[in-house]
Amino acid sequence: MTAVRFGLMALMLWLFSGVAIAQAPGEQHVKIALLAESDHPAPGSEVTLAFASVPEKGWHAYWLNPGDAGLPARAEWTLPKGATTGEFRYPVPQRLTIAGLMNYVYEGPFAPLVTLKIPADAKGAFPVRVQLNYLVCTDAICVPGKADLATDLQIGDGSVSPDRRAQFDAWRAVLPRPLGAEGTYQVQGKALRLAVPFPAAARTEGEGYFFPATHDAFDYAAAQKVVRDGDRVVVDTAGLKSVGPIEGLLAFGKQGFWVRAVPGTVPPASAAAPAAQLPWSGAVLAFLGAVLGGLILNIMPCVFPILSLKALSLAKANAEGGSPRAEALAYTAGVVLVCLALGGALLALRAGGATLGWAFQLQDPRVILVLLLLVTGISFNLAGLFELSAPGFVNRAASKGTGGAFMTGALAAFVATPCTGPFMGAALGAALVLPWPAALAVFGGLGLGIALPFLLLGFIPPLRRLLPRPGAWMETLRRILSVPMFLTALALAWVVGKQAGVSGMTLGLAAALLATLGLWWTGLRQRRGKALAWLPAAALLLIAISSIAWVRAAPAESRTVSGGEKFSEARLAELTAQGKPVFAYFTADWCLTCKVNEKAVIETDAVERALADNKVTVLVGDWTDGDPVLGRFIERHNRAGVPLYLWYKPGEAEPRVLPQILTQGMLQDLAAGK
Repeated sequence: MTAVRFGLMALMLWLFSGVAIAQAPGEQHVKIALLAESDHPAPGSEVTLAFASVPEKGWHAYWLNPGDAGLPARAEWTLPKGATTGEFRYPVPQRLTIAGLMNYVYEGPFAPLVTLKIPADAKGAFPVRVQLNYLVCTDAICVPGKADLATDLQIGDGSVSPDRRAQFDAWRAVLPRPLGAEGTYQVQGKALRLAVPFPAAARTEGEGYFFPATHDAFDYAAAQKVVRDGDRVVVDTAGLKSVGPIEGLLAFGKQGFWVRAVPGTVPPASAAAPAAQLPWSGAVLAFLGAVLGGLILNIMPCVFPILSLKALSLAKANAEGGSPRAEALAYTAGVVLVCLALGGALLALRAGGATLGWAFQLQDPRVILVLLLLVTGISFNLAGLFELSAPGFVNRAASKGTGGAFMTGALAAFVATPCTGPFMGAALGAALVLPWPAALAVFGGLGLGIALPFLLLGFIPPLRRLLPRPGAWMETLRRILSVPMFLTALALAWVVGKQAGVSGMTLGLAAALLATLGLWWTGLRQRRGKALAWLPAAALLLIAISSIAWVRAAPAESRTVSGGEKFSEARLAELTAQGKPVFAYFTADWCLTCKVNEKAVIETDAVERALADNKVTVLVGDWTDGDPVLGRFIERHNRAGVPLYLWYKPGEAEPRVLPQILTQGMLQDLAAGK
């Protein structure tokens, strides 16, 4: 079919070559402008480029897969040394049938986007040149076009003007969103059936259609029947052959979802209009999964240090006649509001075209530095170096009162974001394709699960009576509980170093030292009864906080992985095609659950020996800096973040998704083929 299609195109171009030659010099039937989101990109950053295209009335340009006829655009870049560009990202195309041939085209304004990576050592002028070769057609003729495009950037601070930001946000908003789960398809004779996991509660707009990006898998001109069948979408059409994994665009009107499907068995749709049956069942299951996942999260290593603050708060409220119910509600409000805020920000950024997952904010070393300063202050407070009275919120987080309970809850939720536990990963993955009210309910359910133990203690007196009575032991406990907080601060400093290099870690430690000196000075003046005790220390605290703006992430190319090869889909495909067992895991330096699994299980001598003896290749995906390529791969396995552990057994097309908590015995048994 490919040979026939391109043979037809060659014949058309030859027949109409006179038309192309007869055009006025420089005449183009599609106006194209190359724009950069930032004219002053920062060294080591990424900047989005747009090919703002407007076809002349009656003419059309082509999608990345043109269909039965046509040619996609091809770009030849001339860039400064070290700069690279990614693939074109297109909005949802239109369908155009001419003489029985299906074409995937754009008849109105559209803007493919490309990511340009700026090298870390870039400075001064940064010229970007590209020669774009494309095909533009009417219903009767086709004309090859060529555009020499350029934009001159100046290396700077990465600033983006509000008008340019709004323009690019509008273009990103119409890009297809990655779907969080992998689909399945089967070919029987000339019939092709494709099933895509898709929550029944997810809202769609317009008629459904699947635009295949993989060539020679579909009969493009064949009619498609797209049916919502519970928590999946089923596409019935005519196929040509099974070609391994298929990628494409599942579109409902102008709303698009990027899909990857593998060969398998696909039962037919059970009804013609099943979307009306229990439309919120998927959302309810995701909500319950989030609640259960949040509850389990309380025993995860990334949340344990915050349990110390809850224990002290409850003990004091129970003994001093406080209001445990009010504190429990305030704590719950802090947890849920932070989860809703983070979930809402994640949904908004994804709607703008970003490929992000849960804990996205921790991909920025400046956020890690904020946590480092906060945790360092709490650690020294618990250790007894200083005592702060109101309005010192750090101290209130460890004392009684609804204000302190609210801040404790907010801190617990924020620190918990690096983790995903059982039930939580699938629930958050489903939330990414639900309507925003249902998605926010899932994120709220996560917060409710985290807060549930404290909520039960606040409202059930018999549970509170199990807590020990207050006494001198509480001061000793405070000192003991400062230890996990200091360890957390140490881990955060290490993460800053991994993300921003030695210079970033040094700056973070210096900022923590300045903040600690400021807090100690304030506490000293308060013990002496000085008025406005915090005022002299304010300068040190401001300097410490202002250092956040100086921290920059190290270039992704400088990062290395330990314990295996660097993950890439090409390497994975090569290994699985050779029939070799593969253990692929996805981690991040800010994910404490990931680090515990790695040190306690994956990198132990017993497991490494079992993997080596059975010739298991280990692929490591480092998602510390939020690599969008890894993000899309993670989402295809119905996960919103890390950790993700995949075991590829020879002869099986689908990997086994392992639990978020690993054991040495589990990996040893898998390596031995058990």
